[in-house]
Amino acid sequence: MNPPDEGVPDELPGVAPRLRDLRRSRGLTLETAAQRAGLSPAHLSRLETGRRQPSLPMLLGLARIYGTTVSELLGEQPPERDAIIRGGGFEGAEADGWMYRQAGGSGRAMQALRVRVPYGAQGDLVRVHPGEEWLYVLEGRLRVGLGDTVHDLEPGDSAHFDSLTPHRIAAVDRCGAELLFVHSLLQSPAAELCLGSGLHPR
Repeated sequence: MNPPDEGVPDELPGVAPRLRDLRRSRGLTLETAAQRAGLSPAHLSRLETGRRQPSLPMLLGLARIYGTTVSELLGEQPPERDAIIRGGGFEGAEADGWMYRQAGGSGRAMQALRVRVPYGAQGDLVRVHPGEEWLYVLEGRLRVGLGDTVHDLEPGDSAHFDSLTPHRIAAVDRCGAELLFVHSLLQSPAAELCLGSGLHPR
């Protein structure tokens, strides 16, 4: 296995230059963007040069900061403000083990994804960031840790929480889990950018 600082193949072609270009177009230094995303400047630099592959939570955080969507970060360009999103399979959209498909329109403060969480993928990753999250289990069983409590969700169960609450999401069974996932930018600095009032430091 390569040490973290050595080159790693970019499994998400085109993401690295888009991350760099978006940061620069927002007038953010590497240090400022990294601080807002909860990353080290060195880690963000590796993401921007393609030497590290971003996880889905990292993409979500960077999308919030830059006032865009994960789909646009990955180079998917659906019609702007399209109200209808057709169903389909998970065609190669993957970030650090999680597979997803856009389930909502682009360029909005609320973003919706259909997510497949394989067993063992990112289960030990604790997330804390501005906004709200809502998820609904479609298939399999999902373990959601919120602060000090842990909940096992079955198909048909949902969770709605402030994402400043430390949270973990993992599949309980080896077959994985599939869910609808909605997150809001409204409590994030990027929401102000999306809504046209500029980006302000936290």
